[in-house]
Amino acid sequence: MNKVSAEPTPGVEALRERVRGLPERPGVYRMLSAEGTIIYVGKARNLRRRVSSYFTPSRKTPKTERLVQLIADVQITVTHTEAEALILENNLIKEHRPRYNVLLRDDKSYPYIYLSSHQQFPRLGYHRGARQGAGRFFGPYPNSNAVRETLGYLQKVFPIRQCRDTFFRNRSRPCLQYQIRRCTAPCVGYISEEDYRRDVRDVEFFLEGRSGEVIAELVRRMEEAAENLEFEQAARLRDRIANLRHIQQRQYVAQDRDDNMDIVACVAEGDTACVQVFFIRGGSSLGNQSYFPNTPSGSRESDILASFLAQHYLGRVAPPEVVINRPVREQRLLEQALRTASGGTVAIRHRVRGDRRRWVEMAEENARYALSARSASTASQQRRYSALAEVIDSDAPPERIECFDISHTAGEATVASCVVFNREGPVKSDYRRFNIRNVTAGDDYAAMHQALTRRYRRVKSGEAPLPDLLLIDGGKGQVAQARDVLDELGIDGVALMGIAKGPERRPGEETLLLDDGEREIELPADSPALHLLQQVRDEAHRFAVSGHRQRRGKARRESILEEIPGLGPKRRQSLLKHFGGIQGIRQAGIEDLARVPGIHRSLAQRIYDTFHG
Repeated sequence: MNKVSAEPTPGVEALRERVRGLPERPGVYRMLSAEGTIIYVGKARNLRRRVSSYFTPSRKTPKTERLVQLIADVQITVTHTEAEALILENNLIKEHRPRYNVLLRDDKSYPYIYLSSHQQFPRLGYHRGARQGAGRFFGPYPNSNAVRETLGYLQKVFPIRQCRDTFFRNRSRPCLQYQIRRCTAPCVGYISEEDYRRDVRDVEFFLEGRSGEVIAELVRRMEEAAENLEFEQAARLRDRIANLRHIQQRQYVAQDRDDNMDIVACVAEGDTACVQVFFIRGGSSLGNQSYFPNTPSGSRESDILASFLAQHYLGRVAPPEVVINRPVREQRLLEQALRTASGGTVAIRHRVRGDRRRWVEMAEENARYALSARSASTASQQRRYSALAEVIDSDAPPERIECFDISHTAGEATVASCVVFNREGPVKSDYRRFNIRNVTAGDDYAAMHQALTRRYRRVKSGEAPLPDLLLIDGGKGQVAQARDVLDELGIDGVALMGIAKGPERRPGEETLLLDDGEREIELPADSPALHLLQQVRDEAHRFAVSGHRQRRGKARRESILEEIPGLGPKRRQSLLKHFGGIQGIRQAGIEDLARVPGIHRSLAQRIYDTFHG
């Protein structure tokens, strides 16, 4: 690829002149504003022809006209093929997030069920991230809850181990999972490798969508056990069959059990769009996911859908078939790019019948519902922000709210949280936690002062924008600390508010502290402004508590081992690595502990007595 860039020259005529010199080759073009910001990224089969079209007097959409008015410079990258240009375009959009491109917000990898089929006794587990290494991956699933729910059902039907390898290798007796019949205890030899492999094969068939074959095999084995008068075994197999049929009933199943496809439907209302994706694997639905891409005003559904397909699938393995609810431009080019990225055949279809048509209709219906729910939520959120503006005597609703809370247990492992909200809800990428050090245990005022100082020093250095409202979970003392920090750092223009719980600590009885705590107000329990403040406060509390528990747990894990004579840092590290954590050490026997390098029998006895004495 060859990158071409010229010095900015103002004026449409100058741009037209430069565009006439562009090559008639495939590539990617970038539109820049006067500030040098990339405002649009596009790809073209013929760069000169495509970029020239922006500066001709032909009729354009309102979105394109606004874009052209802001263009101060054009940069291009020449590629060998149009498919290469499509991949580069997608990468640049993800990197720069231009204002006039359709942007996909949620670009996380999907979770999978992982089966370590290469091991002697394979395990089932949750996996998110790159699918590398030995073993098999089943999915993708729309979210982690869908994976964990499926794993829970599978464990009831097929007692395949789900424990970590470090835990499995160091067992001397069965764990609780065996006692409740969720595992057959291969760790201690309670099941033969042949029988365990048979259960693994059944799991693989089920996850491949071949549950009918699994049920038929289980029925055969049940009847055989009954003929041999093995009634307990026959009863266990009967229960497995009943559980499998129950799982089947929870899913819509297509007629073709070999279907592996995604159903993608885009529905737009006004300037808001929803893309709904249904995941079909082995003819069964694994669930669905809603996406709300940022769309420039006036974007068409087909353009939104085309942008979504490129951003969503390039960079991850696409299924063999993607069914969409409307045609998109350059469909063949997109298929070619997806084949290159996935390393296999990928077909994009929109004219479908039968089960596929019903899936598309279901996806469209879900997209419309999600849009309606989001619209109602957005309207409610705007009412809350408008009501809050009246409370703080502001001409306009706050655009950014930051809230702080402190969490500790009798002064132990103190953690402060900072959560951020804007008009669309929580901005989790801006959340921060602060481990509080060098203050008197239990001194919430000093902890708040330290957290605020550390936060707003960074804000002053440009790490994050200043909030319009600083919300403190606490009373006059905490609010006074916040005012001191803002004054020390010379920060003006930030509204300050405290939210203190009532005497009974019941929701709806909070007191709001304004004007540095000099003015107190109590809003009605049904006040939209109060509901917003409660939401932000509760999120700060949740984030602080979870951070505190993590820090406290880590400190206690380390301290209990530090109390054991003869157990130095290297031996502690060896124990934690060998057993996978403090829980594994707690469950280990003396013989298990003595197998760890550097742990002799008398030390193993002391470790065991520390946890069980």
